[in-house]
Order: sequence, then C-alpha cells, then structure tokens
Amino acid sequence: MCRKDRGRQARALRACAGIFAAAWASVWQHCRYLSCSRLLIASRTAFEMSAIEKIEEQFASLRIAKRSVLSEEPAYLLDIDISGSAQSESSRFVAVSCSNKSIRVYNRETLNFLREYSSCPGTLNGVRFAHVCDSLVFSACSDGTVKCWDIRLATQKAAQVFSGYPSNVFISFDINCSDLMICAGTEKVETDTFLVFWDARGSTDCASTIRQPLGVYSESHNDDVTKICFHPVKPSLVVSGSTDGLVNVFDINKDNEDDALISTCNSDSSVSFIGWSGKGYEQIYCTTHDEGFYWWDLAQLDTEEPIMLLRILDARDSVCIENGSLNYLVGGVYHEKADRLFLIGGTATGDVHLISCSAAGLSLVGALPGGHSATVRSFCWNLAEESLLTGGEDAQLLLWKPGAVERSLAKKMSMKIASSVQKRVRVHNSSLKSRKK
Repeated sequence: MCRKDRGRQARALRACAGIFAAAWASVWQHCRYLSCSRLLIASRTAFEMSAIEKIEEQFASLRIAKRSVLSEEPAYLLDIDISGSAQSESSRFVAVSCSNKSIRVYNRETLNFLREYSSCPGTLNGVRFAHVCDSLVFSACSDGTVKCWDIRLATQKAAQVFSGYPSNVFISFDINCSDLMICAGTEKVETDTFLVFWDARGSTDCASTIRQPLGVYSESHNDDVTKICFHPVKPSLVVSGSTDGLVNVFDINKDNEDDALISTCNSDSSVSFIGWSGKGYEQIYCTTHDEGFYWWDLAQLDTEEPIMLLRILDARDSVCIENGSLNYLVGGVYHEKADRLFLIGGTATGDVHLISCSAAGLSLVGALPGGHSATVRSFCWNLAEESLLTGGEDAQLLLWKPGAVERSLAKKMSMKIASSVQKRVRVHNSSLKSRKK
C-alpha cells in the first residue's frame, strides 16, 4: 500500500473513531440524564414520604392541652378562627361561631372566655379575624348584614355594620387577605341568589356606621351560597360554593360578572367547604354535604390537560379506619412546607381523623380519639405552632398541642339538638338517589 493510501485509511479510521466517540458520549450523557432523573424522582418521593411521616408523627403526638369551660347555654361550635397580627406570628384570640346565634371569643393559650357577641333575632354565620388588626372579628348575619366587633371595646355594639339589600339573608362570607374587600353569600330568596361586596377600608376606625355594598354578582349561582373563600395571597381572587353544586372562581378586578368568572367547577352536590391548595395556591377543592371530595387544578385551565385532580363521591368508602369507619368530613387545610392537602374528618363518637390527599386518592394519616364525645363540627390547625383547635356538638372547644398534658378534665356531654345549620342545609335529592346503596 502506498503512503498516500495509508494516509487516506488513517484519516478514515480517525473519522470513524470520532463518530464512535461522539456516539458513546451521547449515550453516556443520556444515561447520566436518566440516572439524574431517577435520582431526582427518588429524592422527591423520599422528601414527600419524610414530610408525610413527620406530619404523621406530629399529629400522633397531639394531646389535649386545654378544654373550654361549658357555658350556661351550651351550643354547637360551628366555625373557628384564630387571630394573627402582622407584627407577630402568634395568635392572641380564638373566635367561635355557635349555634345559639352568638360569637364567643377566648384567650388563645388558656381558652378563658373573654367576650360574647349576638345579633338576635338574626343568626350569625361564620367567623373571621381581620388579617392585620387582630382585635377585629367579623361575622355574617341572617338579618342581611356583616358585622364587625372590636374586642378591645367593652361593648356589645358592632364597630361596623356592612348592610346588604332588603331581601338578603347572609349565610357565608369572607374578608380578603389585604382586609380591603368583604364578600357575603345569600340564601336563595324566590329566584335570587347573590354575592354581595363591600369596601372594608375604614373598619379599623371603629365608627359604628352602616356601610353600603359596592355591588353584587347575581348570575353565577342559582341556589344558596354556602361558602366564600378569598385567595390566601391574591386579594382579587375569590371562590364560592353553593347548594347548586357549583364552585365558581372570580377575579373581582374585572369590570363585570361575566368577565370576572374565571372558572366554574361542578361537584354535583351541595358544597359544605371550599379552599385553596397547591404551590402558589393554584388549586381549589371542596367537600360536600353528602361527604364527597372534589379537587381541581386551575393551572390547567389554558391547557389540554384535565383540571380535575381527584373526584371522590363518598369519602367514607375511600378511607380505611381500623376498628371503625369515617362518618363525615369537616373541612381541609393545605400544608405549605409539605406541599400536601389534608382533610379533617371524624366519627359520631368524637374521634378526629387526619386524611392525606393525593392524585391517587385519600389515605388516613392519624387519629385523635377521646377528646370529644360527639360530632366535631369545626377545626383550626395552626401549622406554625403545630397546634389544633376543635369544636363540636358536645359544646367543647379543645386545644391540642404536641406532648401536652391535660391538667383538669371537664365533664364531657353530648348535645343532640337540631342546629340552625342542620335545619338550613338542603342536599339535592338527585345526589342522594344516585348514591344510595
């Protein structure tokens, strides 16, 4: 072979070697990518597992730290909220909405009774503290008003009254995260159902004046608006739930109701609880009065992907409880650090159950037995302090803390009276017929 041919062959071999080297480099990079991806998925799964395990341990460690003293007029405890000021992460007050048409305020740490507000003959529904000023507490009233009281004042008179229209009967409400806007939902009167809005600015002035509405939404629901919930960090977003089965999301910065309606989700049953979840709080969920659970991802609205994350017709059939069964759902809470949505449920004997939600379904995390003697109707889980408040049909308000020891045991009692909420709720017959066993 001549020198010229040998040079040509050598160059060809070097070219082939370069191609093989590039190919092997590509294969190696692909394998490395797959390996990293698997490690990332594995690490993420391990993190999620460890987060859930930590929450399971925390929940299991909860013990009764305090128990409120029974009042002279025992009542169901229907809703709970805790105060929290911008200056401190700790909470000084607890407010409870009761079935005897009153709001009761307690010291956060001792559960000592402080104040009671009533609006007879109207019925107070729901309770919320202002986000910035922790001495202001709000409640919707069946007399067509939302009332605001200032705990610092030794008076029964409301500091502010937000008045609706003559036919309004308010059964739900919320105040947005910036304390600038209040929204209340009405019962259906004849053919009318409303979401009514007020400008909440100036409520800290404590001037007992009557505030008129900014306006209403009247086309998006056709039955009682049972729940209102503003977005935790975006003050213009609000979600509403109704006995018509619809869960509607609005951006109230828009000029009219049609433009404001971002999404309509259908639970096919009467809505009992709604909330926000997920990173950035781009998900919404609801429970229903016949113990269903529905979960949607609003981030998928502009994609081809389905927005439904999970649909459980009856949570009682989906959650396995040792030596018993789940009887009802109370509500939900999103745990930011664990990036996990949880539900609170229970039994008729007063046990409290924590339930984890994932796209795969519902699973039991833990149980707190022995605290209540009857159905638990309300809760407030303080994630920062790892404490839990629960209220029920036994008229008991309980504070649970990790490793606590209850020093005095008040006598527990069961109260089997028909509450105003039980009398008012109307679950669709079609829902019940379709789910009869």
